Amino acid sequence: MNLILFIIIIVISFIVVRIGAIAFELTGLEWSLAKFQALSCFTGTGFTTREAELITGHPQRRRIASVLIVLGHAGLVTLIATFANSLSTNFFISKFAIPYLRSDIQNLIPWVNVAVIALFIYVIYRIFAYSRLAVKFTDFLRARIVKREIVKPVSFEELVVATGGYGVSSIEVCKDSPILDKTLIEADLRKHDITILVIERKGHTISNPSANTKILFGDRLICFGKLDHIRDELCVVPQ
Repeated sequence: MNLILFIIIIVISFIVVRIGAIAFELTGLEWSLAKFQALSCFTGTGFTTREAELITGHPQRRRIASVLIVLGHAGLVTLIATFANSLSTNFFISKFAIPYLRSDIQNLIPWVNVAVIALFIYVIYRIFAYSRLAVKFTDFLRARIVKREIVKPVSFEELVVATGGYGVSSIEVCKDSPILDKTLIEADLRKHDITILVIERKGHTISNPSANTKILFGDRLICFGKLDHIRDELCVVPQ
């Protein structure tokens, strides 16, 4: 029973981390970074100072991280307890039959349990990391989170973070964008310490755009500047 409980907790832990990664992604983090941050929070292993700014400087992400940290600590305590108990019994042998086994066989039971646990963890990891099922399951979770408005999606991604709160973000220009149909000089983003590095438009890339370049609906802007300034000036958060 303890072995089954241990495996169930492992599965739940993978699901919680995946939900956390989706939540981080919906707030604007790039997917691979969102997965890493969710795993870091859940396991309590922490992250570097630069990456911490992406979490601590964003209220919604701080709440997500807090939930993951609390659940991670509770899950760790439960895992340790169930793991220790699962070593004393065997999934395949009744506990009433164990005293009648030869001593050398009894000594092998903990090692058999460890092997079974390791095998299940590996199988679960492969399923969640590389299978098509994981992709479909992730899409399902993302749709449910958005539908229930647990986390509201945004139209930007924070790709790189540098020191001092600066970084590179990818912004999709929507119909409510404050800079829609303006030229870069009209938008006057430099006063907010924001520089447009690249404009991606209908499969074409406009690098180092001129001041007279007009910003159109559907453009994706690659920006450098203070990440909180970029969020405040360019991002339209759903109400």
